Amino acid sequence: MVEKHVLSNRRRRAGRRSARVAIAFTGAAAVALTAAGPAAAVPLWPGGPEVPSVEDVIRSVVPQGPGAPQLPPQLLPEQPAPFSAPSVNPSNGETVGVAQPIIIRFNEAVGDRAAAERAIRITSQPPVDGHFYWASDSQVRWKPFEFWPANTSVTVAAGDSRSSFTIGDALVTVADNNTKTITVTRNGEVVRTMPTSFGKPGHDTPNGTYIVGDKFRDMYMDSSTYGVPVDSPEGYRTYVEYATRMSNSGIFLHAAPWSVDAQGNTNVSHGCLNVSTEDGKWFFENSKKGDPVIVQNTAGGTLNGWDGLGDWNL
Repeated sequence: MVEKHVLSNRRRRAGRRSARVAIAFTGAAAVALTAAGPAAAVPLWPGGPEVPSVEDVIRSVVPQGPGAPQLPPQLLPEQPAPFSAPSVNPSNGETVGVAQPIIIRFNEAVGDRAAAERAIRITSQPPVDGHFYWASDSQVRWKPFEFWPANTSVTVAAGDSRSSFTIGDALVTVADNNTKTITVTRNGEVVRTMPTSFGKPGHDTPNGTYIVGDKFRDMYMDSSTYGVPVDSPEGYRTYVEYATRMSNSGIFLHAAPWSVDAQGNTNVSHGCLNVSTEDGKWFFENSKKGDPVIVQNTAGGTLNGWDGLGDWNL
């Protein structure tokens, strides 16, 4: 009986230690949130306004040393930033689509990329795993391994820069050359189908996952911007409405009333996705920055992953 009593006491002590650890994690998170409140608030800890760090709180109740519990990565403090305050995209308060990468542009070339990554904290609710990838010494990007879950809240802390933004509904568009149809789903439910015309032979629309970028109510599309004179056999300068950018290489989904008879059966564009004015207007009004457009079954190879809106093809 004595031996059982000793074991029981040990179990109770272990249970109390686990409980203290759980309370420390929860309490530390609450302190971190509350500490961001008004400066005039009553001090949270006796003796002054200084608030213990998360590490301090946990070390007070968790034994340290080999084999001791470690801080979860999301609670670790940010490392000193080896860069000045960068720009962060998406910006604070934005709502973006499920394919949107995080883009951090530095004011200077970064020599130690690993140190820069350690100084960047990306958190979300719910938690999402992802990875960094560098476009240059002055730009790093981060995206989840799969599309963001709809309605995720994301916060980026990069040195002295902060941005909190929201992932909106999962508006996913699939453009299939086999059927020459665009199918749009919102959170898994089909909300729109649109006949389309892809790029004609020699101007085939590349396959891959595109990301919605800029949108223009109307614009002129001019072949001379990519080196083809307007007066050449394949040149053009065409007024278009409801143009939604899919790539920085010049591919848009836009209204093309002149090709309605071809839409759904024949490819006649120079690479863009041609749709009716009604469908172009609907997509223009319902899509948002960061929504994915997946093009499949064309003869156009694959969109360059470094296009700027082709991140999911890397």
